[in-house]
Amino acid sequence: MSRRLKITPTESVTVRESTPELLEVEATYGPASREPPKHYHPSQDEHFEVLGGSVRVRVAGGERTLQTGEQIDIPRGTVHQMWNPGTADARVLWQTRPGGRTEQWFAAIDALHRDGKVGRNGMPGPLAFAALLTEYDDVFRLAAGPEPLVRGALAVLAPLGRMRGYLPARG
Repeated sequence: MSRRLKITPTESVTVRESTPELLEVEATYGPASREPPKHYHPSQDEHFEVLGGSVRVRVAGGERTLQTGEQIDIPRGTVHQMWNPGTADARVLWQTRPGGRTEQWFAAIDALHRDGKVGRNGMPGPLAFAALLTEYDDVFRLAAGPEPLVRGALAVLAPLGRMRGYLPARG
C-alpha cells in the first residue's frame, strides 16, 4: 500500500517501496517550486529519473535541467538541490540507498503539515526545522555554511523546537 507524504507546499512523495536497503518514491514537484536549501546526505546515495515534466538540478556547483527520461545519480556527501521552476507538474522516480530513516524523515515533515505546524509560507519554521535536522542528521544535513556553525545553531534551536512540540523530546 502506497503512502503519500507532503514535504513542501508544492512537493510530495508517494512511497513505492521501503526497506532498509532501498526507499523508492515517486515525487511530484508542483509548478514554480522554490529551490530547497543546499544539502547533502552523509551516508546515502540517490538516483533520480524524470518520469514527466522537467526539474532543475544543482549538483556540486553545476546546474542543468533534466527532461522526461533523463536520470542523475547523486553520491553520498554531494551537495545538491532539485526543484521545478517550470509551469507544469514534474514527476520523478527517486531512489535512496540505503533507505535508512528517510521515510521517517519525510513522515515527520508531513506530520508538521498535517498538524498545521508550518508558517504562512507553508514551510516549517526555524525551530521546527532545527528539531528535524538534529533528529535526522544521519539522513539530511544542510550545506548552508561552515558545518560547525550550522551544527552550533541547530544545537541551540532544536531543544526549543522540541519544547514547542515539533518533535517528541529525546529520552
